[in-house]
Amino acid sequence: MSSGTFVDRIDPFAKRSLKKKSKKSQGSSRYRNSQDVELQQLPQLKDVTPAEQEDLFTKKLQQCCVAFDFMDPVADLKGKEIKRSTLNELVEYITAGRGVLTEPVYPEIIKMISANLFRTLPPSENPDFDPEEDEPMLEVSWSHLQLVYEFFLRFLESSDFQPTLGKKVIDQKFVLQLLDLFDSEDPRERDFLKTVLHRIYGKFLGLRAFIRKQINNIFLRFVYETEHFNGVAELLEILGSIINGFALPLKVEHKQFLVKVLLPLHKVKCLSLYHAQLAYCVVQFLEKDASLTEPVVRGLLKFWPKTCSQKEVMFLGEIEEILDVIEPGQFVKIQEPLFRQIARCVSSPHFQVAERALYLYNNEYIMSLIEENNHVIMIIMFPALYKISKEHWNQTIVALVYNVLKTFMEMNSKLFDELTASYKSERQKEKKREKEREELWKKLNELEINRRGGALTSNTTVTATTTSSTTTTTSVTRSRP
Repeated sequence: MSSGTFVDRIDPFAKRSLKKKSKKSQGSSRYRNSQDVELQQLPQLKDVTPAEQEDLFTKKLQQCCVAFDFMDPVADLKGKEIKRSTLNELVEYITAGRGVLTEPVYPEIIKMISANLFRTLPPSENPDFDPEEDEPMLEVSWSHLQLVYEFFLRFLESSDFQPTLGKKVIDQKFVLQLLDLFDSEDPRERDFLKTVLHRIYGKFLGLRAFIRKQINNIFLRFVYETEHFNGVAELLEILGSIINGFALPLKVEHKQFLVKVLLPLHKVKCLSLYHAQLAYCVVQFLEKDASLTEPVVRGLLKFWPKTCSQKEVMFLGEIEEILDVIEPGQFVKIQEPLFRQIARCVSSPHFQVAERALYLYNNEYIMSLIEENNHVIMIIMFPALYKISKEHWNQTIVALVYNVLKTFMEMNSKLFDELTASYKSERQKEKKREKEREELWKKLNELEINRRGGALTSNTTVTATTTSSTTTTTSVTRSRP
């Protein structure tokens, strides 16, 4: 490589095209092997005798193991159509047939599913992919993949399905490969995977702990290493159903999962992609065990966003969901730190944050809790509310604040009057301190000016004396012989 070429590669001022590359809406992780397989049309399953159906069913499963390259839309159209029609037939056969899931076909079914589904997902063509702004990369071979997923679901949901036979072929390795597919950019595939994994979790008791552990690992890697995984929302949706079925009292491992995995998920920058599912999981835990309220609320306060107003609005929404199910005894434990944060949100210059915080006071149950503990909460909230009513730039916020202050006044008029007087007194003291501070700075400035003036006069006198001495010395020197 020449030195000139190397410089061009690293030169930040090198001329490059400003034209944005058009993003493909479809991609494929499937490519045909060099050994092409020509598919032959087999007889229909309904056209053969029952004795021959199992053998033909196996042959069709083996035939569907052949993968095609869909990036070339005109390549091997006949083979693609044969496979598509065969998959459709298999779906109908396994749905309508009775006694078709015999022991010998289980390994063949899983082999066919694995051959079609399990593959290395291609890297995203857009490293700065934003799921909220950019279109997802769709799997171009979806016409086949969809039918394979449909077949897999019908297989798991079939009345003939036997978990004792299924657990021999659906093992931990299979589940791991299935979980890896949740990183697919195609939302259609993730939706199927969500249902499939949920069915596996329900059918195989021996795999439940393993599935939960691997989901934990995916989340921890997502939070602390990559901050990129496409299937977080779908996995949380599955977990919502799993948590709902937890037996009481909750196991220690489940509580640790809440505190060490679910709560840290709040700090990831792309929280908006899965926050609804995450909040649902958290609330499910609190409905199961109210004693978890304090660590959950303190955990949320720990991860409370400092500079992202969008995330603050989401956090406030989740706080309202938590307060909707909180027990009065647990509310007392968290009211002080929680309402200090709410007071900061109400004082936010971003009107959406302030508005969302003030909407908490429209919730009847939350207001009943505040009324029971008004002697604590009013003291925390009053200074922020009173200041905003006089200074906030947004009139909608000011109107909402006046409504809250009116409610507080009706709730406890004596305390309200005391707080008003105390606030005004503090404001007067603060203004007095500010005035004293300004006067002190003014005096310091005057002293500094006087000091500089004195120093300048002194320097002038010293300079004059030095000049006079120099002149005298010169005269004496000249008068000597």
